Amino acid sequence: MGHRLSKIYTRTGDDGTTGLGDGSRVEKTHARIEAYGTVDEANSAIGMILAVPNLPAGVSAALTQIQHELFDLGGELAVPGYRVITATHIDALEDTLDKFNEPLPPLKEFILPGGGPAAAACHLARAITRRAERCSWAASKQEDIAPEVTRYLNRLSDLLFVIARVLARHENGQEVLWKKTTPVSSKPAR
Repeated sequence: MGHRLSKIYTRTGDDGTTGLGDGSRVEKTHARIEAYGTVDEANSAIGMILAVPNLPAGVSAALTQIQHELFDLGGELAVPGYRVITATHIDALEDTLDKFNEPLPPLKEFILPGGGPAAAACHLARAITRRAERCSWAASKQEDIAPEVTRYLNRLSDLLFVIARVLARHENGQEVLWKKTTPVSSKPAR
């Protein structure tokens, strides 16, 4: 068992630095901190989906498992040299994605975020996960970040898109298809 947090504030970060899992200290603006902070934000957004009552059991189980994996992934980002996310995790995401996607109608247009409270929350989680992926790529330009981290986040954002479609149907919502707006002419009126 790891350390228990008996005291929440330490004041050690008041100088703009924070500790990594290996004991080193870095600026709070460091790319690694931005990456695992955004993973934490994605995990919190998934918690918002799970807080919506009456989700399909398969969705709840999948998202709960993903929350545990995201916590592990954040730990991997917080501890240089630590590895926990493997190709097996990515394969499991792909299997889950295929299972949820199979009964859905094929897409012919882009979908706007929405469709119901849980579906909209899932779209938000997807967008945050995309940002977590970008932040992890940025960190990988400066640090040794395992490629499985960015692959996992990429696949997770795809899965969250599909789950948002599932939830829109579950909530009897409508997927709003994107309609291209007519561009405004830049020619002066005569």
